[in-house]
Amino acid sequence: MSRFALSIISCLLFVSTIVRATDVSYCDNNEEYQVKVHGVVISPDPIVTGQPATFSISANTDNVISRGKLVIEVSYFGWHIHSETHDLCDETSCPVAVGDFLVAHSQVLPGYTPPVSLLSGKYSLTMKMLDGRKELTCIKFSFKIGLGSSSSVADM
Repeated sequence: MSRFALSIISCLLFVSTIVRATDVSYCDNNEEYQVKVHGVVISPDPIVTGQPATFSISANTDNVISRGKLVIEVSYFGWHIHSETHDLCDETSCPVAVGDFLVAHSQVLPGYTPPVSLLSGKYSLTMKMLDGRKELTCIKFSFKIGLGSSSSVADM
């Protein structure tokens, strides 16, 4: 095999460890949600504290969505540690047309965010997409946080 081919294979293996699809499940498997989620990709995976992380959620809808909000809850070892709410139209183009669409949210986790060790649990995220009071979808998935290059107590 040529040196060029080996370089390409090495790059592909490196990229596949940075960006990886995440197992996702619905909050209620018996619910018929209007928005069907196909998958979640977290980049980088694991997330690095102090650096941007992007959660990309691919989904599909049979109805136009003109407005809404995303409600995000994060827990660690089963303990609720963080909540945030975002306007759906800040995370994707609105109105959302019938068919496939992507919701992407990026943020930087502070350097003091505890990383996940081999002996500890994972962070869990629940995301609800709401249109007024109607729940369009609700998904759950886990993610890992690795050590950042600048994590210290001084970041607090």
